[in-house]
Amino acid sequence: MASIHVAAAVIVGIEGKILIARRPDHVHKGGLWEFPGGKVEDGESVQVALARELEEELAISVLGAEPLIHVQHDYPEKSVLLDVWKVTKFSGEPRGNEGQAIAWVEVDQLKEYEFPEASQPVIDMLTLQITL
Repeated sequence: MASIHVAAAVIVGIEGKILIARRPDHVHKGGLWEFPGGKVEDGESVQVALARELEEELAISVLGAEPLIHVQHDYPEKSVLLDVWKVTKFSGEPRGNEGQAIAWVEVDQLKEYEFPEASQPVIDMLTLQITL
């Protein structure tokens, strides 16, 4: 089974809102919402991949990030390792650089959006953090 290493970002904005993006319809799990990011290329560090993907997808530059959670998830057709980082500082104004919809949402609103199954542990963790 193919295994894909993905660098993903929980981007924290003003008043603690989280930035999410809608996956393009033509990709795996297309049309669902996600934490922005993308595939880590061979020989690339997770931090470099995260910065590259956020620049490409959202036109922002990462200035501050810390590891948040690793999620291993097996879909029938592929295995995904989400290497999730909390981005606390960035420059630029996020926009859907590739035509994707983006939204700033409260943590407790994440459950109102449909995400790929691999994202559920991230959502659970974020939800627990605000209720503790």
